[in-house]
Amino acid sequence: MAYTTANGIRLFHTDTGTGTGTGTGTGTPVLFLHGWGSGSHVWEAQTAELAADHRVLAVDLRGCGRTDHPAAGNTTDANVADILALLDALGLERPLLVGSSLGATFALEAALRAPHRVAGVVSISGPGYWPAQAMSETLRTLRTALRDDRAATLSGWVPQWFGPEADPGLAARTVEQILRSGPHVIDLLNASETGDPRETLAQLAVPALFLHGRLDTEIPPEVSRTLARLAPYGEFHEIARAGHMPHQEQPATVNALIRTALARAAADAPLPA
Repeated sequence: MAYTTANGIRLFHTDTGTGTGTGTGTGTPVLFLHGWGSGSHVWEAQTAELAADHRVLAVDLRGCGRTDHPAAGNTTDANVADILALLDALGLERPLLVGSSLGATFALEAALRAPHRVAGVVSISGPGYWPAQAMSETLRTLRTALRDDRAATLSGWVPQWFGPEADPGLAARTVEQILRSGPHVIDLLNASETGDPRETLAQLAVPALFLHGRLDTEIPPEVSRTLARLAPYGEFHEIARAGHMPHQEQPATVNALIRTALARAAADAPLPA
């Protein structure tokens, strides 16, 4: 566990596996990006399994967990700048970016802006265009409720992220983790209300694997299926018996699919002209 200052933000992150601290290893490095309000802990099942043959990092994004909690700059642009600056600070060459929910938005944007610095992307239950198309009123109501009573709102909302077979303790732990994040992470919900990656995905120059839980009640699986069709090197997989958090609900299945993405990255798929 370590702290690194990047883009003016002190970022907490874990850094394990082969090549730790040197930027080298036997496989493509992996950087995990969590979803709204949570933290790097959500990737424990992935980091433990992949560290045997890859350098594996998981970061607390700005405003979350043990990273700085700034009152301003809680935007997609700022988070993407943080991620790219972290790659520089750690000497991380062409990692696979794996993002969940809002973290998937950041991963895709980082790859679009700096394709030669990223080996590929795994998007897990990414919101894509859905908040802008179908969630404006829901998000406005949610922001108000979070400001009025954060704990009660999270206790009612977060359990809906998980499918019916998930360990009930996952939701309770997730609520506790989000409550440790700064109050200004609410501002991040604004960014998802206007974003629409369908306009730019044709320019995505790296392999992109889109995973989505079949039972996701937050974002329909069709969103990831659509994005995979639009990406030049896109591929879609639906995760049975999982909701919005398949990496926690069905970790073995997700880990195996991440390994397919790593194999594809190792093959060094050509960038389109």
